[in-house]
Amino acid sequence: MSLLRPMLNAWLRHTEKARLAHASDADALRRSFEAKARLYFRGPRGSTYGPVSLAGLPALCVSAPGISGDDGPLILYLHGGAYIFGSPRTHKAMLATLSERCGLATCLPDYRKAPEHPFPAAVRDAVEVYRELASHTPGIILGGDSAGGGLCLALLQEIKRLGLRAPMGCFCLSPLTDMSFTRPSVTRNAQADAILPRSMAPMMVEMVMQGQPLDHPLASPIHGDFHGAPPVWICVGDTEILEDDARDMAARLRDHGVEVTLRVERDLPHVWPLFHNYLPEARSTLDSIAAWISTLPRAQAGS
Repeated sequence: MSLLRPMLNAWLRHTEKARLAHASDADALRRSFEAKARLYFRGPRGSTYGPVSLAGLPALCVSAPGISGDDGPLILYLHGGAYIFGSPRTHKAMLATLSERCGLATCLPDYRKAPEHPFPAAVRDAVEVYRELASHTPGIILGGDSAGGGLCLALLQEIKRLGLRAPMGCFCLSPLTDMSFTRPSVTRNAQADAILPRSMAPMMVEMVMQGQPLDHPLASPIHGDFHGAPPVWICVGDTEILEDDARDMAARLRDHGVEVTLRVERDLPHVWPLFHNYLPEARSTLDSIAAWISTLPRAQAGS
């Protein structure tokens, strides 16, 4: 492990975790993340960030230098942020870096957020974006982090239910898969987690679910049906409160016959690939995702 890892963890614990523990205002969370992403995250020089509209939603098409999405598969990435904050702008640098590694263009929709648009607004948006992209794209790889990882897994369920063409695969970084926040790691790793405070969960659940059942499989994919799903790649840190969300999700996918790759890394912060400009482990994980993508067949399965 790199020498930067404990330094980054300590900094995050005393800044981001402390701030999130007292967060209650969605707009303040949004402004803070946007400002810090502009300051700290940078993609490869010469990357392109093209604004587009998909299914009536704003989105960014993100590509490393020399990469075009005109004639090949692309990555549809659903950003994290507790379904409340985050945007294509906060994650564009990481996706440009992944684009450089895997040679594919990426698309990041700005799906609707809670509390203004509670569950299942984000799922509906993801479905419509996927439907539009699948109509003219030869292959799609789904990706997402944290809540966006859970959203990817919800989208997989809806793709099957609606009979849409299957994606080539799906990768999830530190996914949120249980909206009840009752997995053992939520308590076991409460002190060790460098970013996520356990105390934030009730506020998030109230804003997002607004009284709807927490065990709904599109909100908590741990309860979903994944028979027939394409390969899924998952990573999580062993000190995250969402460690068991990832471990138990991988087990459920395997029980449903899905080919799963699970990477549990030592003492890395929530969604550590965001810190690719500083953390060697983040760059290594992006390399691993790109290598996994290279193993996927270059055509979508039929409906």
